[in-house]
Amino acid sequence: MRTKATEGKKNKRKHKFSIRVQFSLIFFACIAGILALCIFVNTVLLEKFYQNEKLHIIKDAYAMVNELVDNQDYEREDLVKSLDEISVVNNVSIIIVDSESETLYVSMNCERDMEFVLLGYIFGRENNQQVEVMETSDDYSIRKVYGYSNDYIEMVGRYREGVSFLMRIPMANIKESAAVANRFFIYVCGIGAILGAIIIRIVTKKLTKPIEELNNISERMVNLDFEARYTGHHHNEIAVLGDNMNKLSESLEQSISELKEANEQLQKDIRKKDELDKLRQEFIANVSHELKTPLAIIQGYAEGLKDGISDDPESMQYYCEVIIDEANKMNSMVKQFLNLNQLEYGGDKVTMERFDASMMIEGFIESAGMLAKQEGIEVLYKPVEGMDAWGDEYKAEEVLTNYFSNAVHYCQKAADGKRYIEISIEKNNGIIRINVFNTGSNIPEESIDRIWDKFYKVDKARTREYGGSGVGLSIVKAIQEKMRKGYGLENKENGVVFWFELEEIKNEY
Repeated sequence: MRTKATEGKKNKRKHKFSIRVQFSLIFFACIAGILALCIFVNTVLLEKFYQNEKLHIIKDAYAMVNELVDNQDYEREDLVKSLDEISVVNNVSIIIVDSESETLYVSMNCERDMEFVLLGYIFGRENNQQVEVMETSDDYSIRKVYGYSNDYIEMVGRYREGVSFLMRIPMANIKESAAVANRFFIYVCGIGAILGAIIIRIVTKKLTKPIEELNNISERMVNLDFEARYTGHHHNEIAVLGDNMNKLSESLEQSISELKEANEQLQKDIRKKDELDKLRQEFIANVSHELKTPLAIIQGYAEGLKDGISDDPESMQYYCEVIIDEANKMNSMVKQFLNLNQLEYGGDKVTMERFDASMMIEGFIESAGMLAKQEGIEVLYKPVEGMDAWGDEYKAEEVLTNYFSNAVHYCQKAADGKRYIEISIEKNNGIIRINVFNTGSNIPEESIDRIWDKFYKVDKARTREYGGSGVGLSIVKAIQEKMRKGYGLENKENGVVFWFELEEIKNEY
């Protein structure tokens, strides 16, 4: 049993790992992760990214200037205006000189030393500045120049024969900028963390309040108290959970009530057990009664043979045939009893499969039709296509066998003097119905409901004549109820029709 100390420790663990604490930890982890990512990007990647951006800008400016100055008059106002616009927009200093070192164009932001740098490049003189070549081609060379106060990216080269240029774009000190940005991010994230902690506390308190209410309800449900209900009015997932908890409480209360009813039903079932024992005793008595007659006949004829009651070979042959016939009847009867017992007590397995009901009937008539011909009975059947059924084909054929056997034994002449059995098949609303009709007398109304009971016989003398046990239709009933499909009989003007149903499989293309 759980003690108060155990409950206290469990509550402390719950508080330690509560949703409020988890939300706070997740928030601070996100802030720390974002801050670390920003510092990493600023420190490692920003300088390279910035340098590549400046490189693209100076290349784009070169392409635009190259397109403008090709075979142009540098004294044209529109050309000078366009070059000034390129210089200002891209923050690029530009100087262009001819083959005689005469200046053709100087941008407004051009620095003093650019003319000397360009002339040094033309005449092969380098200054004392530290230079890093970044890219070269047939037309230009791009290099990074480390100055005393600022760094630059310079592009020097020729636009066409005799015309040289120098383009320069300044670069800020990215390392210092990154350090400032990192400090800024730390300050911002610190302030954000403090404000976020306050907001998280308020929000989580509002969120966890209904969760705590649901927790209290669940604890009451553990103690089988189903009166508690969630009363929150939030329109979110927690409200849905609360509604589901209310429904669960109602369902559990109903289930416990049903369990009580089931317990009462169990008591009734226990009382019914005695009734089943009585039914079992009755079954054994009926079986004993059914077997008593053939056993008495076999015993009598066997004793007659033993005592030599007749020396006539034909009489002895007759005695032996009677004994064999009665033994066969007993064998068939026992098999039917065992089959019925398996069906009623769930020992018989059902194999559900797809089969053609019409072909099943045709195959049955080919094998069992000889029995009807020996009795002078005509069997009628018109095959129908598209009768795909779902069920146990063996069980369906067993039902058909019992119906057909009854039809043969009770078939009588119709008004036209003929005896015939007609099997038909039809379908309606997803159900396949098989009918077995035989000419003969109708079944009395008082026997229609009882005919499906074990050992019930409408005509006991006729049943005894062909060796019937009175369980054939009981087997039909057990099979159809196991399959949850209909069965029955109808009296017709000139005979009786027995029917049973199968589930249709609809072919969809």
